[in-house]
Amino acid sequence: MKLEIKEYQFGERPQVTRPNREILTILGEEGIRKLVDDHYSLLRESEIGAMFPPDDKEFEAAKLRSSDFFIQILGGPQYFNQNRGEPMLVRRHKPFKITTEGRKIWLECYQKLLPELGLSDELLMSYWNYLNVFSSWMINTEE
Repeated sequence: MKLEIKEYQFGERPQVTRPNREILTILGEEGIRKLVDDHYSLLRESEIGAMFPPDDKEFEAAKLRSSDFFIQILGGPQYFNQNRGEPMLVRRHKPFKITTEGRKIWLECYQKLLPELGLSDELLMSYWNYLNVFSSWMINTEE
């Protein structure tokens, strides 16, 4: 199965469909946290690594917030809302220069990790499609 990165016009806001909640049932919170941890490890070593906190404690806190968000999106406990308030991720990412290329690198890191999860093609595509569209909303800087 090919996880293709869909391109969007700058400023385009395609409709986001949440991923299938069965993913959380299969992977559990621990599995989602490991996926985010592995993703952040790849990101830290990538061309966009400078966007992430260099301090290990801050970096761990960023991973926790991200995994809390994904657990919540997958129908789990409302950790993100409890600890950070409503997501408002477009606004929260505004201080960072997120380009189409940065989004591509972010998604490429997930392309490496998602096939290793052992999810069915249907569930894998449900998560991938969510990431593909969701990430397009974060682009805030033209190349």
